[in-house]
Amino acid sequence: MTNHKLRRSVLFMPGDSMRKIQKATQLDADTIVMDLEDGVALNNKAAARETIVEALRTLDFGRRERLVRVNPPASGFLDDDIAVTAPSQPDGFVIPKTETAADVQTVSRKLAAVEREHGWAENSLRLVAVVETALGVMNLKEIAQSDARLDALMFGAEDLAGDIGAVRTRAGWEVFFARSAVVTAAAAYGLQAIDMIFVDFQNLDGLAEECRTARQMGYAGKMAIHPKQVEIINREFSPTPAEIERAQKLVAAHRAHQQSGTGAFAFEGKMVDMPVIRAAEHVLARARQAGLIQ
Repeated sequence: MTNHKLRRSVLFMPGDSMRKIQKATQLDADTIVMDLEDGVALNNKAAARETIVEALRTLDFGRRERLVRVNPPASGFLDDDIAVTAPSQPDGFVIPKTETAADVQTVSRKLAAVEREHGWAENSLRLVAVVETALGVMNLKEIAQSDARLDALMFGAEDLAGDIGAVRTRAGWEVFFARSAVVTAAAAYGLQAIDMIFVDFQNLDGLAEECRTARQMGYAGKMAIHPKQVEIINREFSPTPAEIERAQKLVAAHRAHQQSGTGAFAFEGKMVDMPVIRAAEHVLARARQAGLIQ
């Protein structure tokens, strides 16, 4: 998990708005997704592709990852989405409404052709799959193993709720099974998991609370739909100073006990064994990735 890119905040911007994409490059988002799907009207897809090409060629994204969300394979827009935008070499593509391994492999084959044509390294264009339908949840095992390009799974709660006929609530129990399934499948097959959007972008306290729950579940980051969400998401998906300090003490104590030939040991009144140490090492890896420690 720690070898993946830092993707705490994954900010979506409509692909047909150069102004909004440019604004995103001024924010501290880890990933910017230029959207060709839900954020763009049917009669504006072609213009959005050209805007994204211009953005990729002219804007300074700094350290931010540059992804393009294409339309689903069955939409009839996918071929043009890739043919127009891929030659400008974004870092990767987001596949919405992923339901089968074949959905991922279809996009991957198209990207392989672009890589060969331009002489780029094999699998240099990465993929992220959004799982947001009942069928996608049922096929998670196959999707997660579908292709070497696949870096991460995103969970789309809003579309899933509509697909299964659920009523969306703040508590989110209607999507909890799927939310758990996505993060578990990602962990099982060495992928990152990115949590669902928080639609009430004025409610920053609610966003922070939902981020904390997602992080406790094992998610590495969260999708953002508004610039004001980015700072809170970054904060909540970064280890706190207290968490870092405790992890450093745990790892140091573990090394000392290993040298003395002790396996499990007591730390602050609790027994500690390897799963606890691995969790502490994960905290330190995330802290280093976020630039919080050396």
